[in-house]
Amino acid sequence: MSHPVVRARQDVDATDDESVTAMVSDDQLHDGFEAERPRLQRIAGRILGDADAAQDVVQQAWLRLHATDEPIDNLAGWLTTVTSRLCLDRLRARTPVPTESIEVEETAPDPADDVVLADTVGIALQVVLDRLTPVERVSFVLHDSFGVDFELIASMLDTTPVAARKLASRARAKVRPASPEDALADWEVVDAFMTAAREGDFTRLLQLLAPDVTVSADAAAAALGTPAHMEGRAEVARFFNGAAAAAFPVFVEDRPGSAWIHRGEVKVAFDFVIEDGRVRRLQFRAEPDVLAGVRRREGAATRG
Repeated sequence: MSHPVVRARQDVDATDDESVTAMVSDDQLHDGFEAERPRLQRIAGRILGDADAAQDVVQQAWLRLHATDEPIDNLAGWLTTVTSRLCLDRLRARTPVPTESIEVEETAPDPADDVVLADTVGIALQVVLDRLTPVERVSFVLHDSFGVDFELIASMLDTTPVAARKLASRARAKVRPASPEDALADWEVVDAFMTAAREGDFTRLLQLLAPDVTVSADAAAAALGTPAHMEGRAEVARFFNGAAAAAFPVFVEDRPGSAWIHRGEVKVAFDFVIEDGRVRRLQFRAEPDVLAGVRRREGAATRG
């Protein structure tokens, strides 16, 4: 999509024609900014993890746009650059800040070989974004969440496209879950998940959930008040965070699972499907024939 060349501010002489021209330009500039505002708000919110700070940054970007005398041939790109640099300044001003370096070893993995995680960023990933340095965070979020090319990111960070690419890769390595070869056994995943739920360890819950995880319930479980459907790492982690105090390790149809047991009676079974060391699907089950086959098992805490 092409963008018209606009000038943020024009000097107005005494003639009426020139005054009208300046007014039209200002209106176009304002309309162009307002069209970009929601996207800028998302960018700033994702980078900073703070909605109020994001609003402040976007307002600063507007003030800079209104003050500049330079012609702008790509308003969206100009606003993205200014907003991102303002976010970077804020990240660098925070304390404590992780040690950062714009120099990236050429041996770092190429992000072309990495799985893009940004489709699942949202609220959930804000929990782990704080592990990143400011330059890693900006590069990762802009590229993986918003599709900004590394050439533009490099200009924002005063570095090269290759270095910007490596920064995003390094960030990705810090926030992604363990690779399949490092995956836990199924029973270990189930027990680690339930432990994280009880202890309110939100970050660990995120690590143990697949990005496209789904939760469902059979009719009997839904009648007891369990959610009928949930999907996505963020929603599922929020539901389980701090919950499951009355859940115990069991086998559900010979699969490692968990169950809500009240006064010695199994009320609801948690039937897990584990793939590559993460929870891919979970079903709440309370049909009588299912509960009748539930057997207690030794949990991780009792395995020495």
